[in-house]
Amino acid sequence: QVQLVESGGGSVQPGGSLRLECAASGTRFSIYTVGWYRQPPGAQRELVATITTDGSTDYADSVKGRFTISRDNGKNTVYLPMNSLKPDDTAVYYCNGSRGIWSYWGQGTQVTVSS
Repeated sequence: QVQLVESGGGSVQPGGSLRLECAASGTRFSIYTVGWYRQPPGAQRELVATITTDGSTDYADSVKGRFTISRDNGKNTVYLPMNSLKPDDTAVYYCNGSRGIWSYWGQGTQVTVSS
């Protein structure tokens, strides 16, 4: 059974940093394209960053230059270091692994940016 578990969320002040992790079990995570999504309060889920099986990355304009997605295939984990956090980054962050018709979601981790 494939499971994705996010961790690393928390509460920080504006300008602070967090590093999210998405750990997979039950599969080789390296064969999946992985995306980080977020859902702000009262809003729809939106794509933040993606990393493909060959390591290519893409970002939402709102996080370019501040967030960096990476993967460690040996640890079956994808990371999202987030710097220069803003109140608008407040959301539940989810990771998703997709391959063909298969798509798996984690349970989410809360990120709150507030002074």
